[in-house]
Amino acid sequence: MRTTNASLADVLAQLPDDLQAGAPPELNLADLVAAAGQRPIPIGRFSRFWTLGTLQGKIAAAYTFWWLRGMWRDADARQSKLNETHLKAAVQLLGTMSHLRGAVMKLGQVLASWPGVAPEEFADILGRLHFQAPPMHFSLLREAVRSELGKDPEELFAEFDTEAFAAASLGQVHRARLKETGELVAVKIQYPGIARSIRDDVANIKALVIPMRLGPDGDSILRQLDDIESMLTLEVDYFAEAANLRDARKVLSGLAEVFVPRVHEKFSTERVLTMDWVEGKHLAAFLAGNPIQSERDRYGSLIIRSGMRMCYSAHMLYSDPHPGNYVFMSDGRLGLIDFGCVRRYSPQDIDYLTEAEQAADISRDAIREAVIKGADLSPSQRNETDRIDLMMEWYDWICEPVVSRGTFDFGEPGYFARGMTIWRELLSRRYVRTLPVNTWITKSFVGLRAIMCRLEARVPLGNIMREETSVRPPPTGSSAV
Repeated sequence: MRTTNASLADVLAQLPDDLQAGAPPELNLADLVAAAGQRPIPIGRFSRFWTLGTLQGKIAAAYTFWWLRGMWRDADARQSKLNETHLKAAVQLLGTMSHLRGAVMKLGQVLASWPGVAPEEFADILGRLHFQAPPMHFSLLREAVRSELGKDPEELFAEFDTEAFAAASLGQVHRARLKETGELVAVKIQYPGIARSIRDDVANIKALVIPMRLGPDGDSILRQLDDIESMLTLEVDYFAEAANLRDARKVLSGLAEVFVPRVHEKFSTERVLTMDWVEGKHLAAFLAGNPIQSERDRYGSLIIRSGMRMCYSAHMLYSDPHPGNYVFMSDGRLGLIDFGCVRRYSPQDIDYLTEAEQAADISRDAIREAVIKGADLSPSQRNETDRIDLMMEWYDWICEPVVSRGTFDFGEPGYFARGMTIWRELLSRRYVRTLPVNTWITKSFVGLRAIMCRLEARVPLGNIMREETSVRPPPTGSSAV
């Protein structure tokens, strides 16, 4: 039955007043961020689940409002209102995700990092999750520092900035100066209660995806969620991150233009991590200076080579390549920070990745078998031609810069957009069965390509990969970035 304008008006009347207004409401981001920073992280499955539900409701209401209004607006007005809706939904999402932090906030960082996945207005607001998440008030963290290091931070360091330099999903960073040497350091302090919140978030996600878990891929979904929980748990173990930093610093020592900060053991524990301060610009500030193409290309090559060097020489996958983790230093070096999300390849992972890498040089049948293995398909699913064809299309997109024998232009706008179209199609068809390691491979591979896209870098990725594989030690396998 055709819906009339009168019935639409009745529906609109049920929405909140600010969504009914003809103009978008005033967006006071500063007040929203400040308020979020004063609140402790909600602990407990039910309190976090309720907040997440409220978040979904806000976004659903905003998009419902846009859809209803669009039924009697012309195309230009419809697009204008869509832009307004993206902006409002993004601000609402930022407020709730910044309050929750943890696993929920990491989703927002991905939405912001991958061009074209979320609308531009939406991604612009969410991009602040990299650097401008509301810091916890220092009074909420002082006791944690005292508990971990035995004294207040102002007593431990010659100087200590009580205002956070950066705040993100699991902790916040303060700049300090060592008494002994006068060196500047970054002190990363974990949010109290964040480790428990990760368990709660994953438990809630498992509850939300119950309908999918009851399907034929339910076992795979549970394995993936368990693996995600394990990785996020490692991210709140700063001893593990310190080990990642030490290993990365060692394996990248041969790259003079790449800098990995040292860990200062005396001021580091499971929940506090102190490392060298890295001075420079993040991606947005670097691009704002309109760098010349050769600098874009040089930094792009350094980002790719450093990732491959870790993969091939140490079997470490730098799984969180978002803009907040790269520093474009004033002396021309590339700084790598935040080694919490590093996947250590198992022998089984290496065997799978070696097979997938080599398949491109063998045959389409070899690629098909590698794709089937990577998706962990059941015997009956091996006959699902549409699924396998789409996954092979994804494989081809990932490998396109790898098989190139020359420089690959990541600034070509169609490349990244094509990949995101394939990725969305895979998700829309619920082709989510995969080996757990592929969660982090996808996050790393697509994240790297997203940064290359934003840099508009021209990088000989395939040549770099072949150079790095030639100098790797004789392990059981390898992987391609």
